[in-house]
Formats: sequence, C-alpha cells, structure tokens
Amino acid sequence: MNDTHPAFDRHMLEALICPVTHGRLDYDGERQELISKSASLAFPIRNGIPIMLVDEARKID
Repeated sequence: MNDTHPAFDRHMLEALICPVTHGRLDYDGERQELISKSASLAFPIRNGIPIMLVDEARKID
C-alpha cells in the first residue's frame, strides 16, 4: 500500500461505471486513476474519492 495516497476501496469499483459509455472501469493504483478504455479517459482519484467528471478526466491513447 502506498502511504502517499488515501485508500481507494476497490469494492467501490464494482458499483462505478464510465459516465460517458456506461462501461466498466479499470483501476490504476500507481496513477490513482479509473480508466475507461472505451471512452479513452482516465478519471482521477483524489483523497480516495473518484472524480467522475468528464471535465476532470485525462484523455488517453
């Protein structure tokens, strides 16, 4: 566990979906992001809280 990041409850991931595609999300613990491959977006996790706003997401290739 990385002490620099508050814990993200991975069980929460089962309840979260991409706000754009309504598809599944993958957890990237190293970057503290939730990845939507179908939307090519990475949603940040800040202080253990996923920020599911498209305006806050990072575009990925």
